[in-house]
Amino acid sequence: MPPTLQRVSRHLSDITMRLITVAIHTYDHADRLRRQLNREGIEVVLQNVNLESPVVSSGIRVRIHEHDLPLALRIIENPDIFPPEDNEASREQREILVPVDFSHHSFNAACAAVRMAHMHGSDLKLLHTYIDPVVAGKMQLTDSLTYELTDADARKKIEEDAWKKMQRFVDALKDRMRAGELPAVKITAEMREGVPEDAIIQYVKSNPPLLVVMGTRSFEQKEREMIGSVCAQVLDGCRFSVLVIPENTNLHVLDRRIRMLFFANLDQEDILAVDTFYRVFPGMQTEATVVNIPGRRRLMERVRSDSPESLVGYFRKSYPDSLFSTADMAAAAAVDDFDRLQLQNQYDLLVVPNKKKSLLSRVFNPGLAHRLLFHADIPMLVIPV
Repeated sequence: MPPTLQRVSRHLSDITMRLITVAIHTYDHADRLRRQLNREGIEVVLQNVNLESPVVSSGIRVRIHEHDLPLALRIIENPDIFPPEDNEASREQREILVPVDFSHHSFNAACAAVRMAHMHGSDLKLLHTYIDPVVAGKMQLTDSLTYELTDADARKKIEEDAWKKMQRFVDALKDRMRAGELPAVKITAEMREGVPEDAIIQYVKSNPPLLVVMGTRSFEQKEREMIGSVCAQVLDGCRFSVLVIPENTNLHVLDRRIRMLFFANLDQEDILAVDTFYRVFPGMQTEATVVNIPGRRRLMERVRSDSPESLVGYFRKSYPDSLFSTADMAAAAAVDDFDRLQLQNQYDLLVVPNKKKSLLSRVFNPGLAHRLLFHADIPMLVIPV
């Protein structure tokens, strides 16, 4: 069991009250970390290391309640996700971001995002990207928008037509709100020039969202397009949680128990990922199946000491209102095992922790990753850890 997981497990008996030290810094550094943790709702106590002679400081302990440890570790270990900025209002201003191409599957994702925004009390941001025609020459921008570049006004025409499509897209969402089919939330829209996946990732870095929600095509179309999928590129490059909504499915699980299949790495990042899941779906009860797919020899050796059962034991104690179980998936038959589990459990959501290296090469081997992640029309939450 990894050291951090051991440390967390040892303190489960009094997890709600005890203070633990997560860092020792100079006062200035400790105070910056305190403000950063406070912005994310974590109560912090600063304590001088040299209690006998506090005037002669040898460092400041940063102490938190133990139940806040998963999020605190996530903040400390991921400065790109939680930048140490001093804007106290930044957390409240963050939005649910939906990249759109005006297709049916992006509208379906936007509807799910409206529900998520309402649940979090946040706004909805729609983002459309287009490519500079001088660079692109002749290309298709959406399913119904193709240009022959014959004059210098091509860029202006592309942007004007895109804004018209965006307005119709927003009006369609508002019509559903007025009809009571969707909750009312504030919607804003923005256009960015650039290759879609690059423009989306750059926007996210400059404007940190609470969550990115993206739509994908149906299973049959994904099979033909998955190698160049914009969604797959964003999953690999985005350091914020991404909720993927397939075209032919709806995420109507916000008022009931979620059946979740969680792909575990069997390390401390699994704790951070599950904690993030409950922040994306606050107060949600789950029926979660935890699986690990050993791929390389290193992972096979690690499984002998770190099993899904030990991880599930921690989750059961930490989230007593949810149900956790384990299941086996073999690398050689992962797709067949996945289909078997889905047939037995009818999962509402797949949850995948995504390390800083590519999701497609770290969680599974690359070929298997494409086959699994684009194999079924099931919503998927990808969490950077």
